Amino acid sequence: MQIQSRPYDLKSCDFPDQVDPLLQRVYAARGVKNQLSLDRHLSSLPSPQLMLGMPAAVTRLIIALRDNQKIVILGDFDADGATSSALMVLALTAMGFKNVTFLVPNRFDYGYGLTPEIVDLAAENKPHLIITVDNGISSVEGVTHALTLGIEVIITDHHLPGRVLPNAVAIVNPNQPECEFPTKNLAGVGVAFYLLSALRAELRNQGWFAERSLTEPSMATWLDLVALGTVADVVPLDQVNRVLVHQGLLRIRAGQCRPGIQALLRIAGKNPHRLASADLGFAIGPRLNAAGRLDDISLGIQCLLTDDPQLAMQTAQELDQLNKDRRSIEQSMQREAMIEMDKLSFESDEVLPAVLCLFHPDWHQGVVGLLASRLKEKYHRPVVAFARGDEGTLKGSSRSIPGLHIRDALDAVATQNSGLIDKFGGHAMAAGLSLLEKNLEQFTEALQQHVAKALNEDDLTAKVITDGSLESKQLTMHTAEVLREAGPWGQQFPEPCFEGCFKLKQQRIVGENHLKLVLADEAAPEINIDAIYFNIDASLWPNKHAQRVRCVYRLDINEYRGQEKLQFLIQYMEAI
Repeated sequence: MQIQSRPYDLKSCDFPDQVDPLLQRVYAARGVKNQLSLDRHLSSLPSPQLMLGMPAAVTRLIIALRDNQKIVILGDFDADGATSSALMVLALTAMGFKNVTFLVPNRFDYGYGLTPEIVDLAAENKPHLIITVDNGISSVEGVTHALTLGIEVIITDHHLPGRVLPNAVAIVNPNQPECEFPTKNLAGVGVAFYLLSALRAELRNQGWFAERSLTEPSMATWLDLVALGTVADVVPLDQVNRVLVHQGLLRIRAGQCRPGIQALLRIAGKNPHRLASADLGFAIGPRLNAAGRLDDISLGIQCLLTDDPQLAMQTAQELDQLNKDRRSIEQSMQREAMIEMDKLSFESDEVLPAVLCLFHPDWHQGVVGLLASRLKEKYHRPVVAFARGDEGTLKGSSRSIPGLHIRDALDAVATQNSGLIDKFGGHAMAAGLSLLEKNLEQFTEALQQHVAKALNEDDLTAKVITDGSLESKQLTMHTAEVLREAGPWGQQFPEPCFEGCFKLKQQRIVGENHLKLVLADEAAPEINIDAIYFNIDASLWPNKHAQRVRCVYRLDINEYRGQEKLQFLIQYMEAI
């Protein structure tokens, strides 16, 4: 494990004097060079009209509104898909649409996206229009089939397109060719929010709300959903996404959020008034995702849609139980994965292949993505984990490391080996695929050859990147507060973490495998600092011989029984 500090150059930055010097350093290390790049107001967002396909989508929606046409929202089975679906239903209804329903394909019966089979299911409601959210850019066959049934399709998506685009009436996706929208990092819920914002503006221009004495909805009403979906989908938090997440967090902290989100926060034991972006990703997102992984994401969408606090709490409790079941399944799969790793023969005990491909016949389709993520973190290798599908197929989920665009890697393997992969799609860091079980060995060999050429030894070395060290006088609640409020932090805009050497005064196990510590700064040994190290390696800790430790940590404020106290969240620790 290598510990490295992020480089930064304050000479090229232009921050006003009131910006804390520590924050200037942190921002500079993340490529932020001036106050303008820190603007978190909605007015700083780029115009929806910059997005290709927006005018055609808005025009078609207004026709549907004026003709009272039936619309089916076709979502994805994760937190981004759930928030996108709920956002579409709520906002369209608030604008006057009367016939809006949602449909999410059960991942075990229909697979991903707008397939011909899911079109047939949607067609039972005789819709005039299908709107995809968080999917659809690769649904060429599904859109063609919908057209044969007389159903038009608007696609809203953020995934990378293939070589052929669907024949939809409109495609709204910043990643499609020739789209000049300034950011390509919106989540599916962000794309949906932009389409709805453009629609609301055009309806206002046409006098729709005034003529009918309708209350014009404020799009800010649903920023809690946008923030949740954006963080849960782990898209890069560029400035646009930071604005959306920040504004959503402000609404949640003020108690202006969906009853379902309030219920999920209550069950997770999170104080909404002090909510951080990480809480959305680690407390709320997994509970929504558990429904799609194990059962039906419709339960999560209903939790977000309901205005009834009692029903919201009931569905949130069901989601919480599903998440507990998911954790149990995942832990079992991790144990099986370690056994599978032991079976693999490598060139030596110390050399792993550049990419890990693992399969077990008993693994759960809905959880292999989480397993791949855990293995990626443990071994610092791209990972593809497979579960058994139907009729001799395998369903795979992949997670990558910096330096390898996993979707492009799958594309290269598919291009060089015709027919090897049935379907694939995704992002730079995560992708899904399916192939015949009999092709697994050939696929593994082809992917390993490709990745071995793409990554070097440095790429395959795990690194902990820090923001340097803190002075003793900076180890305070005030610093923790300043850092907390300077976010939102997330993917590609990481929460600040620091390194330092400390005296180890106390250590004990709490919970199943967490280490509770008391540290003292070597420059100020009279000051005790509480610390917690989650999911420790039991073979290394507790270490009764350790007297000094080198830590990588984040500053946190621990709330317990109404008391607040500074706490380190340990990211990495070694005895010295």
